[in-house]
Amino acid sequence: MLAAGFVWGVVYPYETNFSRITSRLVKRNMADRQKNFLYLKRLGIDTLQEPVVYMRKDCHVCRSEGFNALSRVRVSTDKQSIIATLHQVSEDWLSHQHAGLSEAAWRLLDAEDLQIAHFSHTRPVDSMSFVRGKLYGNPLDQEAIDAVIDDITTGRYSDVQLAAFVTACAGSRLDESEVAGLTRAMVNAGKRIDWGEGLTMDKHCVGGLPGNRTTPIVVAIVTACGLRMPKTSSRAITSPAGTADTMEVLAPVNLSLKQMQQVVEKEGGCIAWGGSVSLSPADDILIRIERALDLDSEGQLVASVLSKKVAAGSTHVLIDIPVGTTAKVRSRSYARRLAKHLHYTGERLGLHLQTYFSDGSQPVGFGIGPALEARDLVAVFNNREHAPTDLKDRALMLAGNLLEMGNRAPEGMGLQVAKQCLESGAAWQKFLAICEAQGGYGEPPVATHTYQVAAENNGVVAYINNRFIAKLAKLAGAPGAAVAGVDFHVKLGQKVSRHTPLFTIHAEARGELEYALEFLNHHPGEIRVEEEGL
Repeated sequence: MLAAGFVWGVVYPYETNFSRITSRLVKRNMADRQKNFLYLKRLGIDTLQEPVVYMRKDCHVCRSEGFNALSRVRVSTDKQSIIATLHQVSEDWLSHQHAGLSEAAWRLLDAEDLQIAHFSHTRPVDSMSFVRGKLYGNPLDQEAIDAVIDDITTGRYSDVQLAAFVTACAGSRLDESEVAGLTRAMVNAGKRIDWGEGLTMDKHCVGGLPGNRTTPIVVAIVTACGLRMPKTSSRAITSPAGTADTMEVLAPVNLSLKQMQQVVEKEGGCIAWGGSVSLSPADDILIRIERALDLDSEGQLVASVLSKKVAAGSTHVLIDIPVGTTAKVRSRSYARRLAKHLHYTGERLGLHLQTYFSDGSQPVGFGIGPALEARDLVAVFNNREHAPTDLKDRALMLAGNLLEMGNRAPEGMGLQVAKQCLESGAAWQKFLAICEAQGGYGEPPVATHTYQVAAENNGVVAYINNRFIAKLAKLAGAPGAAVAGVDFHVKLGQKVSRHTPLFTIHAEARGELEYALEFLNHHPGEIRVEEEGL
């Protein structure tokens, strides 16, 4: 009688050919894997940048693979593969033969309706050991940072793991070398534009100041004076308008890299949405988590800003840092620390960088919201009497600094050169030319519904909460509704009488206007008029 041995829990005689058994089992597993597919279905669910896949909890794929809710799953078609978070469904709106995809997953997978997809577990994310080490106080070297950013960019990190990394870097936990290393890794993880020989100018504002829409004016002046300035700008994340949202009111901004290059070759500059050219993709992922956690990190802020500047091919960069009690940067000491990180990292990555501290105590210009801000820009460009002087002055100061950095104006004369360019109409003509090259200029639209808020007493405008005003504009519908927002009529320190208009809320729909008014009525004191001398 022959002895028997155990192979994977099955009893076989010792004389059986082991390789033949192994081959048979492998073929059986491959056959099972071939059956392990579902048909893709687009669900139209917005999950921001997080790819999500939806499956019936009791479908054959979940049972055979042992998938659980929130598992990280590799989704593969015959042409593409992504990693997504699994959400399990127990209702009949999704069949056992279908896997639903969120909009982010559908876009990344470049999927087609009813396309066949296979599903498998993802490999363990080894770089999480570096994140855990950082949480316990260990420094991150370049190798560790590269590994983390590579795993983040390729979608291997779940939101929980992303939150751990953001938390590990929050506050002032990153030293100068780690900030520089993070910036370098974020640049290397995305596309990088090469504009060839010569200077490429750029500017950035760290944010937190409603209405601070200086970029289109600065780009027009700098390019009209002969410098190259291809500007990639962001859309709003938590604000009522980003530069791309405001510019889109006046001209198309969804330009491909090839279209950007054509516009810059023709006009010397452009104002495009950065998301359309995939610069520093890791930054977009991390920003989403930072916003959700409401965590600020000066190190990640520096890496976010400068990685996109380097990736955009910039050589000379001016950073505007507004400082105010309700701005993003609330104190001079924090502003100086942030500037120190920016200069150190910029130098390590080969940028010629300058920082500029500006007043962040109140909104800039009059309009807050895409169309209202676009209206202010047109007024400044055309030197109209009612144009906001603070927006004009800020833009001229920034443009003047860039002209001096680019050797188009002697030291101390940049402001004068910029002013002459704007007031002569040359900047406006250049802006129109850029708009036409991007697809055509259009006038800002006007809201259907408005509500004016007036002062309740005589006095001086003593306090304006930037964060409150931004939220009020968003509740009115901005930036989704381009015409929505808040139109300010006064500035800090201005004397007003009872019934003097302070601001007007603009909305596309009456319901959104009422929603904004309800919020306003529940938050008194966010714009204060006080008696003189108090």
